[in-house]
Order: sequence, then C-alpha cells, then structure tokens
Amino acid sequence: MARSCPSAQPGMSDAVVLGVVETGADGRQRVAYVEAPVPLTPELAAIAAPASAGKVLRLAAKCAGGQCAHFDGHDCSLVKRVASMLPEAARKAPPCFLRRTCRWFTQEGVDACFRCEMIVTEFKPNPRLNAVAAPPEV
Repeated sequence: MARSCPSAQPGMSDAVVLGVVETGADGRQRVAYVEAPVPLTPELAAIAAPASAGKVLRLAAKCAGGQCAHFDGHDCSLVKRVASMLPEAARKAPPCFLRRTCRWFTQEGVDACFRCEMIVTEFKPNPRLNAVAAPPEV
C-alpha cells in the first residue's frame, strides 16, 4: 500500500488539504482537520494570498520516499523527531481521513496523532519546531 505524507509541500502534484492552520488567542498555531481530502488546485492556493498555501493549509500527498530529505531509506525521520521531541497536543487522536495510509501513523502509531495538530508547514519562528523540522545532515 502506498503511504501518504501528512506534511506535504504545496508544489507536490497530488497534494490535498489535510487541514487549515488556525492561530489561537495565545498565538499558538494548530491544524483544524477537514473531513475529506480537497485537492490543492491553483485556484484554492490563490485563496490564501497574500500568504502562501503552506502558511494557511496543512497538506498531504503521496510519500516521496527517497526524494525527501526526511526519509532515511526505511522510515520518516521527521515523525521520529516529532514523536520524541514535542509534547502531546491532544489526548486522543483527532478524526483524520489520512490515517489509513499515513506514514506517520504507520510508523509511530497514535503518538504521531497526538502531536500532529501542532505541525504546520510554514511556522512562526520557534526554536523547538526549527529543531524538529531540520532534516538530518547526511
């Protein structure tokens, strides 16, 4: 079964909207998940303007495997860091249409789901998220 990446980039050809990035009164960003995948079309991406689609939307796409800086040949190193370096953001897994094919869920189980809503593609400066997001040096 092909795996899906829950942290896709806007330029990926098969990108779908996983959720919308919300900023709370405390300034924290989180993802509000959509119920069903919505293809990221140029028209939908343009709605985010003047912000980029990656700042407003959380996207999913087919896992790029070896074409991704976070893939170590077998696993996604990004979700390893997410699960080990970030605190839980939820006490139960949020409803998610992607879970059946999600590489993060397949690899790290519900621990990935507990942290997933705090992962945004383009985030405000945050030392902890910068450390988590940095691909391993080869």
